[in-house]
Amino acid sequence: MRRAGARRGDPAARHQMLRVRGRSVAWVPPLVLLLAIAAVDWNTTGEFRVISWIVLVPGIAAAICGVWGTAVMSVLAVLTYVVVDSAWPGEYQAGWPDFVLVLVGGILATLACVVRVRGELRMLHIRDVADTTRRTVLRPLPPHWGGLEHAAVYLSSDVEARVGGDFYDIQPGPHGTRVLVGDVQGKGLGAVEAAAALLGTFREAGYHEADLGTVAERLEIRMLRHRRRNAALGPDRGTPAPARGAPDRPLDGDRFATAALVGFPADDPGAVDVLLFGHEPPLLVGPGGVRPVPPGDGLPLGLGELAVDGPPSVRRVPLAPGETLLLTTDGVTEARDGDGEFYPLAADVARAVAADPRTAEPRRLVAFVRDRTLRHCGGRLVDDTTVFAVRRDGEQEERGEQGEGG
Repeated sequence: MRRAGARRGDPAARHQMLRVRGRSVAWVPPLVLLLAIAAVDWNTTGEFRVISWIVLVPGIAAAICGVWGTAVMSVLAVLTYVVVDSAWPGEYQAGWPDFVLVLVGGILATLACVVRVRGELRMLHIRDVADTTRRTVLRPLPPHWGGLEHAAVYLSSDVEARVGGDFYDIQPGPHGTRVLVGDVQGKGLGAVEAAAALLGTFREAGYHEADLGTVAERLEIRMLRHRRRNAALGPDRGTPAPARGAPDRPLDGDRFATAALVGFPADDPGAVDVLLFGHEPPLLVGPGGVRPVPPGDGLPLGLGELAVDGPPSVRRVPLAPGETLLLTTDGVTEARDGDGEFYPLAADVARAVAADPRTAEPRRLVAFVRDRTLRHCGGRLVDDTTVFAVRRDGEQEERGEQGEGG
């Protein structure tokens, strides 16, 4: 699983920018400023004293340096002030008032740096916990797994939370390899919990059940059980409340999930079985062009009781050699540009494949869709985004190998 690049406000990214060959150079800007102020003050007339500006040095150090670096810069600022100011005749000296200003400014800057560093450490810890949670739900997959070649990228719309309801997995088994990609309504730990419940059921049912429709029924039942359990627990079941001003999140009793369930049958390498639960139809991308999978007739998981015509039917779609199945979540299909236009995924991919047929390869295709989506929306994602591309592994097909397990 890959993420988007570091964003503004990320302390890890900021510290990385202030390192050269693995060593921190955060001390350079405040030191240069200190020397510049001292030089300007030394070379100007007595009527234009700027030595008191040296109070800016600890403030800048507090923003980019560590606690000890800020403390050192504060001491250097005080010492430099004393040396430079004492070199002037008595009538031109700034004197004690500005000395107290520089001294107090250094102390306050050091204290502010302590608060900043503690906050950054707490944010990094929360991010690590969120990343661990995501890796637990979205388990790492080998590039070639279950007779399939695949690639995936996950982009979080919230750089601080980094937790959403998108999910995907590949489950090999004796009846072929199954793929599940979906998006749980809402964000936060409640959405991750629902995604984990669905993935756990998929990993068991996808391996044991011979019929893909039975796997779908198991997923629907699991979502209903999850909703009923959480509805019985009530809203105060230990989940943190949303921040003030944040949009209301769905109650767990009302939560649902859109999903695409795909089966690669072991007895028919020239086809895929597809079940859609309120999910955008996948695209089949190959050297010959792009074609959409027929839209499904299923309601999102958790809303199956509202279906008039019963559960959705399994559709078998022909699969040409080398074709890649591209599945995305709402973050791609709902990405808008400055004019409010949605990202034209199918047309954009078709142009790219026409220009370079190798774009249909899973890794290239995922990277292309990721970059083009971010460019289209200017990096402002309105929802968590998953791009997942999968196709039959040609090398394993030639060897007649079909992976099992997981």
